[in-house]
Amino acid sequence: MKALRLHAPGDLRLHEEPVPKCRKGEVLLRVRAVGLCGSDRHWFVEGTTGGVEFTRPIVLGHEILATIESGPNAGQRVAVEPAVPCGNCVVCARGDLHLCPFGAFAGYEGTDGGLRTFMTWPAALCEPVPSTLSDDDAVLLEPLGVALHALDLGHVSWESFTGVVGCGPIGLLLVELLVRAGAARVAVADPLPHRLDAALALHPHVVPLAEVPESELDVVFEVAGSDDALNTALVGVRPGGRIVLIGIPSDDRTGFRASLARRKGVTIALSRRMRADALARAARLAGTGSLRLGHLVSERYALEDAADAFTSLAAYRGIKIIVQLDGGESQ
Repeated sequence: MKALRLHAPGDLRLHEEPVPKCRKGEVLLRVRAVGLCGSDRHWFVEGTTGGVEFTRPIVLGHEILATIESGPNAGQRVAVEPAVPCGNCVVCARGDLHLCPFGAFAGYEGTDGGLRTFMTWPAALCEPVPSTLSDDDAVLLEPLGVALHALDLGHVSWESFTGVVGCGPIGLLLVELLVRAGAARVAVADPLPHRLDAALALHPHVVPLAEVPESELDVVFEVAGSDDALNTALVGVRPGGRIVLIGIPSDDRTGFRASLARRKGVTIALSRRMRADALARAARLAGTGSLRLGHLVSERYALEDAADAFTSLAAYRGIKIIVQLDGGESQ
């Protein structure tokens, strides 16, 4: 089988490797498509994300759509929950599986991700994809789960005035979710014109944040991972309002105007990945057909051309870039 490994920043190499063997509780997956995420960009450009560096050539990719190859559910399309909690620690016992400090994550540290023909994964972490969804829709289920978890942290109330700073795929999904949640208006900001235009085109209730007076937003979601984005959120949020941080900063540090945040009495919540039920919720929601997903896919590449996909990702071109594996080869 083929596997794409990152050896050093900017150094991707395609390898021929044996098909992995399943351990207890795992299934063999034939990878169909992988969406590239901002954290994949950090790995590719900087060789690190969230303060963690890889110690061996790693297969990236955690937004995974696959087909089960083994067991009673062979042939079923699934979206992969990329986080594997240990299940034994105090954090897991509290039910905060997404915060487990001892778990594994696809395409992170020592755990290979989805940019390979086959992979094994715990069967319990493979979410069936509704038949109504296309592959383009389905590969967006993991980002949708992340957006749903962030929305939960925002405590958005009916008729609230909300903001999204950073209009990549997760930011755009949040905009749609906020409209569904009953937000009266959603103010959006992004320095990239094509992303800002994509957000403004989603719904009549979406307006440019640049046209909104300061201190009017009840809740702001920061999805860019930069200090400028966070300070934009701080200026926009009202006194007593709430900011949810989703973006991952390049240097593993976040800074903001402490005096402004303190005087406004702002609550800042940090969002990590998604709770254990979020992927199933995403599949159910998308399965109703009431939420657009696949239209966010702007570029598609074969695994053999994945270096070009990462070059495009590094340059912030398009919206959602996916690598299509087209089922790979037989074992």
